[in-house]
Amino acid sequence: MPQFALIAGDDIVGWLTAPQRPGDEPGRRLVPADHVHEAERAHAVYQDGKVHLDATEAQRRARVRIAALVDAERDRRIDSGFTFSGVLFQSRATDRENISGKALLAFMAQLNGAQPEDLRWANAQQDFAWIASDNSLVPMDAQTVIDFGNAAATHKQAHIFAARRLKDMNPIPDDFTADSWWP
Repeated sequence: MPQFALIAGDDIVGWLTAPQRPGDEPGRRLVPADHVHEAERAHAVYQDGKVHLDATEAQRRARVRIAALVDAERDRRIDSGFTFSGVLFQSRATDRENISGKALLAFMAQLNGAQPEDLRWANAQQDFAWIASDNSLVPMDAQTVIDFGNAAATHKQAHIFAARRLKDMNPIPDDFTADSWWP
């Protein structure tokens, strides 16, 4: 069933679903809904036979689009890896999940008496090591894995807060992808 925007003056004041277009009333007109994007309902103005966004709403939407680009840059940087003890490690979502899980197990092993430099804290038959970005094995005792988990969380949090600072700026800098804005 067709939907129509109800226009009063220059503002969209409501929506009507009807089997056919009803006639206009004094001071009100109906415009086919397909002329108005769903997201524009609250901030659209009808002028010269066209639907327009008011200037404030257009600026807000532009800012929302740029903020989404800042979020994408944040996510790219979070996922691009981090350095721990001079070694680069992967930090995609699955990597962070694995790191968090192993850090929790390391914490429990430490509570159960795992000692510094004991590389067999996770498996009595094998030294524990994490695979670095270059595929080298990096041996880690339980305390080191806890510190590794903390470093991964700190890496992510630092980028989240850097993105927040950028999105709080008015205007958001055009060069928001520059390394100078990020940790």
